[in-house]
Amino acid sequence: MKLHNATSARPVRPAGVRFENATIGYERHPAVHHIDGRIEPGALMAVVGPNGAGKSTLLKAIVGALPPYGGRIVLEGIKARDVAYLPQQAEIDRSFPIPVFDFVAMGLWKSCGLFGGFARSRTAEVSDVLAAVGLSGFERRSLDTLSGGQMQRVLFARLLLQDAPLILLDEPFTAIDSRTARDLMDLVLRWHGEGRTVVAVLHDLEMVRQSFPESILLARRVVAWGPTGEVLAPANLNDARRMPEAWDEHAPLCDDHGAEPHVHPHGNPPGAGRPAEHGHDHHHHHHHDGHDHAHGPAAAGTVPAERAVRVGARAS
Repeated sequence: MKLHNATSARPVRPAGVRFENATIGYERHPAVHHIDGRIEPGALMAVVGPNGAGKSTLLKAIVGALPPYGGRIVLEGIKARDVAYLPQQAEIDRSFPIPVFDFVAMGLWKSCGLFGGFARSRTAEVSDVLAAVGLSGFERRSLDTLSGGQMQRVLFARLLLQDAPLILLDEPFTAIDSRTARDLMDLVLRWHGEGRTVVAVLHDLEMVRQSFPESILLARRVVAWGPTGEVLAPANLNDARRMPEAWDEHAPLCDDHGAEPHVHPHGNPPGAGRPAEHGHDHHHHHHHDGHDHAHGPAAAGTVPAERAVRVGARAS
């Protein structure tokens, strides 16, 4: 089915993301180490890598759900409220029987407030975005009655309603039918054509090669960042496949000076960091100045995007 045009005709604000030696993780265990680089405004970028590489973690850090342990992630030209985030379907509780209309209408919270009323024009907006994703007539359907593909269309309708300059998509095409995937990919391409910045975690490397001009290849650190054809070179993919297997899940945070993360002594892949040395104090944590891990206005100066392929973690 053809997607209708339901996005705003207003100019889209440029939105970029800058990483400054950012280390991100859960419960004091780092998942992604020492990221430096910039997602340019208007980029259409894929985030790829093996399972456990830190891809979803990266998106959650950009949206502000996981403040960095060290370094900074800076939203350029926008605030955190201007980011639209699509989590994996598995993270969404569909057991509560909320109508499709009400669920999609949550995309208007930024302009209406959490408890704001709906004018007739706003009601029409919800119907328009449902029509845009091919779900006219689904307004009163309950979420728990939808197929996987229908649910993903509903989620994209809510993103349309948010009208955000920066859109983060976590595995948007997983476990849906091919027709829905094509329709939603058309919508992603239209967002890109409107000047929005779109960052998507993907597993289908052929789709990435065909539709995403830029990519980040993650394997607990940045293996490569730049034009997709260079990033997905066989040597980079081989390095990325080996690295998570060598990672020490229980290693503490590394020091403040960009030291490389701990890797098991056996099977240490090239450029992935050196094994821990005996006698080193592994309990030295990052020092925060109160600003390093917060989103905020772009600082003076610009960190250039990492264009060199095979980018390694910074050594101390």
